[in-house]
Amino acid sequence: MPAGSGQPGRILLVRPSALGDVCRTVPVAASLARAWPDAEIHWLVQDGFVDAVAAHPAVDRVVPFPRGRFGRWMRSPAVARELLEWTRRLRDARYDLVIDCQGLSRSGFMTRATNASQRVGDRRAREFAWLAYTNRVETADAVHEVDRMFRLVHACGVETVPDMRLYVPAEASESWRTKLGVRLEGASVTTLASTGRWQSKAWPRTHWAELGRRLLARDGGHLLLLGSPAEQEDVEALQDAIGGPSDRVHCLAGRTSVGEMMAAIEQSDLVVSNDSAALHMAVGFAHRGVHSIGLFGPTDPAKVGPYGGDAHVLRAPLPDGRAVNYRDRDIGDSIMRGIDVDAVFERIESVRGTASKVADP
Repeated sequence: MPAGSGQPGRILLVRPSALGDVCRTVPVAASLARAWPDAEIHWLVQDGFVDAVAAHPAVDRVVPFPRGRFGRWMRSPAVARELLEWTRRLRDARYDLVIDCQGLSRSGFMTRATNASQRVGDRRAREFAWLAYTNRVETADAVHEVDRMFRLVHACGVETVPDMRLYVPAEASESWRTKLGVRLEGASVTTLASTGRWQSKAWPRTHWAELGRRLLARDGGHLLLLGSPAEQEDVEALQDAIGGPSDRVHCLAGRTSVGEMMAAIEQSDLVVSNDSAALHMAVGFAHRGVHSIGLFGPTDPAKVGPYGGDAHVLRAPLPDGRAVNYRDRDIGDSIMRGIDVDAVFERIESVRGTASKVADP
């Protein structure tokens, strides 16, 4: 903790979203647990992402935040009362230390609502979130997001450990296989995460389809196609474009919980992904032998790419070498088209060749 504060008995880690950010925040919890093994560590996370951290050995309790419901508090007196009760429970938990890893208005509100004596956050936090902190930590722009969060941990007098490991809830390990309906043992499993919130970060569907066909022709293994319920139609279109037998090309979009998605990735040999949550999940299962390849365009992998492990990155060249805003809808997929299928397939061959050599006795 900050100088003179003593060892905390109860800690709250505030990282509600997004899913990929939640996954790459786990080394913060791991570092705190190693430094203070007797402390009780709670994690405040959006209710839909609870599975991402619920089974982590460093986390004693998950505090779900029902963002969808609480987003209606201004239009519903009943919801407003629920939100007030939720914030009261945060305060009554009597946290000794709260660390806001997100640094936005919502997470700042949550941090302040705890009324903890030590509230740590980024001095540069946006949307006036910094007003919620008793300890405002100087960070830097030109560092990876994980290293930025590590600076918050260092400010608490804690040595950090880059432990990115994720853990699948036991029930999800079983339920996803039931939903899949086929056995994967004895064949290679490649997961393709082709979707994403921003089109500017998405590799074109035609490229994904060609890659999928090449992978099927190469080794006769299984392809798992990931996506959210809102992306199901797009992923089903990709499945149709790839073709191949239905017992080898599996569309999981809209069929899995976050925990089941984690279980699918854990059972994969290789994950190929846009800059999305699936890539950070794959890094979290590198200790289980999962390899990953991330496809980047407008976002900088040096800041938001896979952290540690053996993840590989291919980045499309930027126009005129200048940074662009991935939120610019006029970009479309023009930048991501700069990554050709040959380059991705060659990287897959290289990764698989290296993995085979490691596995040889």
